[in-house]
Amino acid sequence: MKIYSNADKLPQGEAPKTVTEGCLVLEGGAWRGIYTQGALDALMEEGINFQTVTGISAGAMSGLGYVSGQIGFSGRINLTYRHDKNYCGLGAYTRDSGVTGFSYFFNRIMPDNHFDISRFADPRRRFVVAATNCHTGEAAYFEKGSCDIFKAVQASATVPYASKPVDIDGTPYLDGGCATKIPYQWAKDSGFSKIFVIRTRDRTFRKEESDHDRLNHFFYRKYPKLEEALAVGNSSYNKLLGQIEDDERTGRTFVLAPKKPVEISRFEGDMEALGELYWNGYNEMHEHMEELKEYLAS
Repeated sequence: MKIYSNADKLPQGEAPKTVTEGCLVLEGGAWRGIYTQGALDALMEEGINFQTVTGISAGAMSGLGYVSGQIGFSGRINLTYRHDKNYCGLGAYTRDSGVTGFSYFFNRIMPDNHFDISRFADPRRRFVVAATNCHTGEAAYFEKGSCDIFKAVQASATVPYASKPVDIDGTPYLDGGCATKIPYQWAKDSGFSKIFVIRTRDRTFRKEESDHDRLNHFFYRKYPKLEEALAVGNSSYNKLLGQIEDDERTGRTFVLAPKKPVEISRFEGDMEALGELYWNGYNEMHEHMEELKEYLAS
C-alpha cells in the first residue's frame, strides 16, 4: 500500500487545552482538505483551539482531530490510508455504498490511531457539521452532543453521484457542499464576532457556472429540491466567495487560502503531491500566525 514517504515526519502531540473564542469555518474539497489538516496542526501547536468549529465534507472530517486536540492525527491518517481499499476503494463501496469507507474509518482507523473521544466530547468546544437534506435541498446543521455526530460527519462527506445518501432519522442526506460549500453564513448568523475561514482553493479560484441539469436529473429526479440546489451550486459558491472577500477587506473575517492554485484532483492518489499540500497548509498557516493573533486580539 502506497503511503506518503515522509508520513513519519508529520508533527504530533497534544494541543494545549486552552479555548480560543470565535468560530473556525472549514471548506470542503475532498483530498484538497489535506491543506486544511496542515493548517490545523499549526494552529494546535500555537495553542489556538477555537471554541466553535464548523465544517462541510472534507472540512467536517478534518475537524475531528482538531477538536480532539491531536496534532498530526488527520494528516497522518490520510497520508497513510489513502490507498487502503477499505478506506477508499472496493471495500468502501462494499460496506458503505460510496467512495469513502466510513465504517472502516470510524470503527477501525480512528481507534487504531487512538482518537481521543473524551477530549473530543469536551462540552467547552462546539463542533457543527452541515449535510444536505435531499428532500429540501438545504443545509442541515448537526452539533456534537445533540446527535450522532459521526453519522452526521459521514452524511456531510458523502460524495454526490458516486455514493448512496445517508439516512438520519428517516431522512436522506448527502454532502453538505450540495447546498453550501463553506458554512460561512451559519457562522455569521450565529453572531460570532471573530470568524476564521480556511479555504481549500486559492483566492482567484471561481467555479464555472456550467449546465449539469441532465446529470442532476438522472441521479436525483426523485429529489427535485436537491436538483435545484445542484443547478445553482456553482453560482452560489462564487457569490459566497465574493461575500467572504468583502468581509475580509473590512476586517470582519480572517481568511487563509492556498497561495497558489491547488492542482490535485478530487480523488488524488499521488501521495507525494498530497504530502506537499499538507506542508503548504502547515507552513502558510505559520506564516500568517501573527496576523491571526492580532485579528483575534483586536
